[in-house]
Amino acid sequence: MLTILGFTMIATFLVLIMMKKMSPIAALVLIPALFCVFVGQGAQLGEYVIEGVGKLAPTAAMLMFAIVYFGVMIDVGLFDPIVRGILRFCKADPVRVVVGTAVLAAIVSLDGDGSTTFMITVSAMYPLYKRLGMSLVVMTGVAATANGVMNTLPWGGPTARAATALKLDAADIFVPMIPALGVGLLFVFVLAYVLGRRERKRIGYLTLDDILETETETVLVKAGGGGGGGTERPAAAGVSGAGPKATEGADASHAGGFQGLDPNRPTLRPGLYWFNAGLTVALLAAMILELLPIPVLFLLGAALALTVNYPKMADQKARIASHAENVLNVAGMVFAAAVFTGVLTGTGMVKHMADWLVGAIPEGMGPHMALVTGVLSLPLTYFMSNDGFYFGVLPVLAEAGAAHGVSSLEIARASLVGQALHMSSPLVPAVYVLVGMAKVEFGDHTRFTVKWAALTSLVVLAAGILFGIV
Repeated sequence: MLTILGFTMIATFLVLIMMKKMSPIAALVLIPALFCVFVGQGAQLGEYVIEGVGKLAPTAAMLMFAIVYFGVMIDVGLFDPIVRGILRFCKADPVRVVVGTAVLAAIVSLDGDGSTTFMITVSAMYPLYKRLGMSLVVMTGVAATANGVMNTLPWGGPTARAATALKLDAADIFVPMIPALGVGLLFVFVLAYVLGRRERKRIGYLTLDDILETETETVLVKAGGGGGGGTERPAAAGVSGAGPKATEGADASHAGGFQGLDPNRPTLRPGLYWFNAGLTVALLAAMILELLPIPVLFLLGAALALTVNYPKMADQKARIASHAENVLNVAGMVFAAAVFTGVLTGTGMVKHMADWLVGAIPEGMGPHMALVTGVLSLPLTYFMSNDGFYFGVLPVLAEAGAAHGVSSLEIARASLVGQALHMSSPLVPAVYVLVGMAKVEFGDHTRFTVKWAALTSLVVLAAGILFGIV
């Protein structure tokens, strides 16, 4: 009964948010509360929620201060050189823009933190997508999938969890997986190329000069030129296809140069560039070496970054206020997700679902438990937290594999392939940073991304089998 209710609760949640009948926060809170009553454990709802909040509070704190820290780093211009390089590569070609999104997301993902990746990627690419009239779900889908593949880095979380759960060395799990993960990342770049070609066909191919000319004309007409009473002119002649839907945000500063981030914004601190770069490298090194808990590191880093870059109290308040919306949205979503995960775990739904899935594996599949684990990692890491899967389900799968001569290392490696899909799960706090900053509905992102992310995971699994890793 709990198994059926668990799957029904998850299905109800996904259907309602994809049909936009409820907001993610409302759905994350109300649906599990209702199902908790259905299973006859309504009296324990408060206990389950508090337990869920307690487990996710460090994650919420980490995300809050990570948003402030990296928001300040974006403000002061730390990532401008990377952004300029990506934008020079992208020009105004939709194919290059989408491929550039995948490359940027993959590079920034090296820090092992999804929220950081999404903040930097969206800050860099959002203006370009808007200016060209490109689909924003393409941006969120490509960024999430690229980050999902890179999330398997030993300091990203899943690999460390698998190593801990099965008492293995993280390097023994990850290093042999590098070729398969490389194939997965290459597939993401190919996917980005294909989606970019689709966008180019939809809006046409534009050159940088076309965009600048269009924006300059728009600025002049809005200023009163042409006797049109402020009516915008059509797109510049010579642009093939439909052209951009709108020239949003066009102003005199953009007419002089096409920039993803305003190069003249007053928050820049060029004189402190190397201090900020050193601070960021030190912060990431401390995270990898686990010198302190990650929330504490980001708290200290954010306080130091604000104090050094903006000594005046008014400037510090302004910077915090500018990122307050993202902080509130993400923190609210994390604590709402705590209700969902708390009820799933507290009522025993997760355990019953996992036991049912493991029990449903035919006896003849025993010698192929690595393949089974890889396939199961897709739905299970999407519908469950990484903690729930790696500490609750993976040991059971490993035991079943051991009974048929399948090593724990093979099982551990196979368990990583679902991460490309996992990064778009409604239980991953970082995905709300992505859709929030990109101004994309979570349901739209889910509908677009899930199929491509699942295909990417299957490509990684196929490569692992081909290379004899899994």
